[in-house]
Amino acid sequence: MSAKQVSNLGSFESPVNVASREAALELSADKVSVHKNGIEFRSPSAFHEWAEMTVSLQSPSDGSRLSCHGIVVSCSGNKHTGYLVSMVFTSLTRQAQARLNTMASSPLGF
Repeated sequence: MSAKQVSNLGSFESPVNVASREAALELSADKVSVHKNGIEFRSPSAFHEWAEMTVSLQSPSDGSRLSCHGIVVSCSGNKHTGYLVSMVFTSLTRQAQARLNTMASSPLGF
């Protein structure tokens, strides 16, 4: 299941750090949508499908960080307009899943 198929979307104001072996990005809030099972984000560079990545989300409400590991399930676009990357989180603890659900369903995104 891709992150695009999740119905509860959220966005937030803090930057998001995305890192893989190929690249590391700090993304602004307007380029990221949080879902309860993953994220979608706009990127200036492409990522290979099935690439493993680490994402660090910071809550604007209390400043707490949530670090998640995941896999890229979709990357579409081109170098001129940018890429839309969909990522599904893997191996979330129950506590991390609960925090992510709260972030995704909150009106503020967190």
